[in-house]
Amino acid sequence: MLEIISLGIVPFLILIILSHGYIKGVDIYASFIEGAIEGFKTVIKIMPYLIAIFIAIGIFRGSSALDMFTHLLSPITQILGIPNEIMPLILIRPISGSGALGVVKDTIGYYGPDSFPGVVASVMMGSSETIFYTIALYFGSIGVKDHRHTLKAALLSYIISIFITIFICGIFYN
Repeated sequence: MLEIISLGIVPFLILIILSHGYIKGVDIYASFIEGAIEGFKTVIKIMPYLIAIFIAIGIFRGSSALDMFTHLLSPITQILGIPNEIMPLILIRPISGSGALGVVKDTIGYYGPDSFPGVVASVMMGSSETIFYTIALYFGSIGVKDHRHTLKAALLSYIISIFITIFICGIFYN
């Protein structure tokens, strides 16, 4: 039953949108074209921000900076109870979603999906955001240069989520 619903939900939503537009007398095709033009303008406007963040991610992943940070922070992470196996994910997740996905793939491939590092990496990947990419994308699209408290609040919530993820996974894993 659930499979039938999932197969029919997108066509149903499209039918609802088209019907509503027709009933309201909206020129649906013209509205679609206008929205596509606005979307293209937004893409052009945020392109420099995206290029900058992708270059930074490439430099970070290509150099040995990730390994260096992991090794440098290992005494602190051992005191805090953070497994060294997930430190690369903790460092790369706020910067790059695809980079973090690669780290999760490597973690699960090496330790296994049912291992503690595999479980923590999976939960962390599913419950955290690429902070710098998101800020660059959203603020860049509307032209905001000063992100004020957004970055501080996002990083604070990310740090708290790391400890909560490890704690909760520790409860269910043991």
